[in-house]
Amino acid sequence: MEALAQSAAARPTLITVALIYLLAVAVVGWWSWRRTRTAKDFFIAGQALGLVVTGLATMSAAFSGFLFLGGPGLTYRLGLSSLFIVFPVSLTGVLLCWTVAKRLRLLSEVREVFTVPDAIFMRYRSRAAAGWAAIAVVIGTVGYLGAQLLALAVLLDSVLGLEVHFGSHSLAVAMGLGLAVMVAYAVAGGMVAGVYTDVFQGSLMLVAAVAVFYYALQSGGGLAEITRSISTSEAFGSAFLDPMGGGRAPIFLGLSFFFVFTIGVLGQPHTLHKFLMLKDPRKLRFLPAVLGVSQVLVVLIWLGVGLAVPALVAQGHLPPFDQPDRVTPVFLLTQVPELLAGLVFAGVLAAIMSTADSFVNIASAALVRDLPRALGKPLDRELFWGRWAVVLIAGSSAVFAFLYGDLIALLGTFAYGIFAAALTPCLAVGLHWKRAGANAAVASLVTGLVVALAVELWMKQTLFPEWPRPALTPGVLPSVVAMACSFSVFLGVAWFFPDTEPLDPDVDAVMSM
Repeated sequence: MEALAQSAAARPTLITVALIYLLAVAVVGWWSWRRTRTAKDFFIAGQALGLVVTGLATMSAAFSGFLFLGGPGLTYRLGLSSLFIVFPVSLTGVLLCWTVAKRLRLLSEVREVFTVPDAIFMRYRSRAAAGWAAIAVVIGTVGYLGAQLLALAVLLDSVLGLEVHFGSHSLAVAMGLGLAVMVAYAVAGGMVAGVYTDVFQGSLMLVAAVAVFYYALQSGGGLAEITRSISTSEAFGSAFLDPMGGGRAPIFLGLSFFFVFTIGVLGQPHTLHKFLMLKDPRKLRFLPAVLGVSQVLVVLIWLGVGLAVPALVAQGHLPPFDQPDRVTPVFLLTQVPELLAGLVFAGVLAAIMSTADSFVNIASAALVRDLPRALGKPLDRELFWGRWAVVLIAGSSAVFAFLYGDLIALLGTFAYGIFAAALTPCLAVGLHWKRAGANAAVASLVTGLVVALAVELWMKQTLFPEWPRPALTPGVLPSVVAMACSFSVFLGVAWFFPDTEPLDPDVDAVMSM
C-alpha cells in the first residue's frame, strides 16, 4: 500500500484536480459567506431552492463518503449482502416525498420551521419532545459526521500519499487536515455552502458513476469473468455472491440492512432538512423522479467497485486488503484513467464536504436553537453561536470516529440507526395520525435513543470483557431492535393514552391534506 501512496503523490493530474476542486470550494464558501446573513440563511438556505437543486442536495446528503468509500469496503468484507443497504433506493424517494416530506414542508408554510425538532414541537406542542429530538439529532450527527471525517481522512491519505511521510500516523494527520477544511467551510457558509457544493458534486458524480462502473466491469474481464473469479477463489468463494450471506455473513444481516434503510429513511434529519429548503412545496410531487434516478445511477459505484476489486484480488492483480475502506481509492489509482480518477476523487471530496456541512449545521441548530427553546431559554445571536457550535460538534465527531474503530459504512449504519429508532415513529406515523400526542412522541423518542445507544455500546465495549453480550440473533442490528421497541411504544401509548386536546387549526389543516 505504501507503493500505491507514493504513486498517488507522483501523479500530477490527481493533485491538480484536487487543488482545482479546493479552489472551487473556497470560491463557493466565500460566495456563501456573502449570502449568509440570517439564521434562516444559515440553517435552511433561505428556503429558496428549486427542484433540481433540492433533488441533487438530497441525494448527496444521503450517500456521500458512506457510499463511495464505505460501500465497496463493506462489500469486500461481507459480500453482496451489503447491497441490501442500497436496494431500497428505488422506492425511498417516493416514500420520503409523499409521506413525511409533504407534511413537513407544508408545516413550514404555516409555522417557522427551520429544523426537524421545530416540526416535532409544532406537531406535538411539547418542549420535551422537541428537546429529546434535538438530543437524538446531536448524538446521531456525531456518529454520522465521524463517518464522513473518517472517509475524508482515508481519501486524503490515499491521494496525498501521507503514509510515506507520517507512517502509521498518516490517518490522524489526514483527519486533522480534513477537519480544519471542513470546519472553516461550514462556519463560513452554513447550509448555503453545503447545498451548492451538493449541486456540483451531484452533477459530477452522476457522470463519473457510470464511467467508473464501465471501467470496473472492464478491469475484471466482464461480469461473467468477475463472478467466476470470485466464486472459484479460496479467499471469497460462492458465498460472497449470495445476497443472503451464504455463510459469509448471517442471513439476518441483509434483512436488517433492508429494514433499517427502508423504514428508517423517514427519520433521517439530514435528508428531511433538505425538503425544508424547497421554495415551492408543489414541486414535491416531481422530486421522486429526480431523486430516484440520481440515486440509482450513483449506486453503480458501490456495485461496480464492490464486485471488481474482489475479482482483481482473486485474479492476482491486486493484493488482499487488510483495510477494506481503502478499496475504492486503490481501485481508482490503479484501474481507471488518471483524469477520471481525479474527477472521482474531487467528486467524493465534494460529497463528503457537503454532507459534513449539512450534518454539522443541523446539529449546531439543535444545540443553539432547539435545545435552548425546549428548555424555555432561547438564545440571542443564534447565527453567532451556531458557528461556534460547528467547531465543538466537528471536534467531538473526529474523536468518536477514532474511538469507534470500525469501517466507515458500519459507523454510518450506527448513526443512521440512531436517527431511525428515535425519530421515525413520531414523524412517519405522527404526522398522519392525530390520535398520537406528546406522551407517545416523548416515550418513543426516549425508547429509541436509549435502546439503540445501550445495545450498540454494550456490544462494542471492551472494558469488561467478562460481561455477557446482548443475546441478539446473529446478524440482527441493534438499530432493528431499537426501531421495533420505539414503534411499539409509540403505537401503544398513542392507542391507550390518546391526545385529547384538539390540534391547532393550522396544524390540523396540514395533517388533513
